[in-house]
Amino acid sequence: MTQIPRTSEARIDCHVHVFDPARFLYAADAWYTPAPAETGTPDQLGHVLDAHGVQHALLVGPNSGYGLDNRCLLDTIARQPTRYRGIAVVRNDASRDELQALQAQGVVGVAFNVALLGVDHYRDTGPLLERLRELDLWAQVQVEGDQLCELQGLLRDSGARLLFDHGGRPRPAEGTHQAGFAALLGFAATGRAAVKLSGWAKVSQQSFPHADVMPYARALLEAYTPQALVWASDWPFLRAPARVDYGPLLALLAQQVPDEAARRAILWDTPRRLFDFG
Repeated sequence: MTQIPRTSEARIDCHVHVFDPARFLYAADAWYTPAPAETGTPDQLGHVLDAHGVQHALLVGPNSGYGLDNRCLLDTIARQPTRYRGIAVVRNDASRDELQALQAQGVVGVAFNVALLGVDHYRDTGPLLERLRELDLWAQVQVEGDQLCELQGLLRDSGARLLFDHGGRPRPAEGTHQAGFAALLGFAATGRAAVKLSGWAKVSQQSFPHADVMPYARALLEAYTPQALVWASDWPFLRAPARVDYGPLLALLAQQVPDEAARRAILWDTPRRLFDFG
């Protein structure tokens, strides 16, 4: 296994969640309530990032626990506004004023969790995507399998900036030419799409280091280049199919992207530019 890069290397984690049920109660109708071991408070997040030399993080509003309630995420950003940016969860009819209010509090985009809520939930989001484009906010899209095929026209025509979660969540057994992953590779040519190298435990059919996803990481590296790829841990690893630890994930990135300059771009230069980390 390739060694983890030295902790003096600048790093940004582009997908973490925060949960603080003692201060922000979970929604009564939450799709999933995190177990105690899956809870990650702002203080705990800070300790993890510090331990691994991670200077900044992109907080993603989880459908689990909080649903449409962004208070915990916004509170965490307010604690350290130069360290964090956020991806909020909003209604499909969220107004321009609502989006601007979130933007003023450090939110840089909105989550489209197609993998959880289904394609039909997002078919009529053209007006929301238009507002995101006008405000220069990201549409963070999590799809799996071939779901992207049904939404690619809507997303492409929107003109919005697109941030794809977890490598597009392909099906490893179907190869890099499968329709959904091919569609994801096609978005690279738009010049307004980026992809997170993350969540491989959700995708792989093999134990760590997930050798079956290596072709997908390499295909993304070739199509998007390090200038449109970012790295993420997905901490605190909700509903993980097997044990996940932060350090091995950094080692996995070093294995997938052995070139030091390319890895630095993915870990620092690209996310710093895309998400306006000072």
